[in-house]
Amino acid sequence: MPNQEKINIVEESTQKFKEASGIYFTRYTGMNVEQATEFRKLCRENNIQYTITKNTLTKIAVKNAGYEDIFDKMLEGQIGTITTVDDSIAPARVIKNFNKNNEDIMEVVGLFADGSLYGPEKYKELASLPTRDELIGKFASMLNQPMTQFAGVLNATMTKLAGVLGSLKEQKN
Repeated sequence: MPNQEKINIVEESTQKFKEASGIYFTRYTGMNVEQATEFRKLCRENNIQYTITKNTLTKIAVKNAGYEDIFDKMLEGQIGTITTVDDSIAPARVIKNFNKNNEDIMEVVGLFADGSLYGPEKYKELASLPTRDELIGKFASMLNQPMTQFAGVLNATMTKLAGVLGSLKEQKN
């Protein structure tokens, strides 16, 4: 018989899964307390939630959220879930950066991002994509470049015209 604590965990997890644009399933076997604390800190800094619950409770929450049996193969062993609402690719970057300093201890077993289910190899590809802010900056730069070039051409033309007019003035004097 389920106790109130387990019911609360399932309800909270169900809500997280419903709201998430990205869900990552990671195997954390071999991670020590210091590494886990560091990883949780990185997650908080990036507006990501990292949760470790019993797989049976996670399976119930996932089912309640509308993901019937699609994550069952991923929920075997010591699995932690990472959920994000804002940027579905942010967890991939956080995991990649964490693994650089921790000998690839966090293993991604699968992920669900923006409505699509991916295998473990996809997270590295997603982690290498630029951030939303970087893309906006590049786009703004691309929009600005033709205007800057046009202004430069106009400025050069005006400078040449001023030089020609100055030469004509000197010749008449």
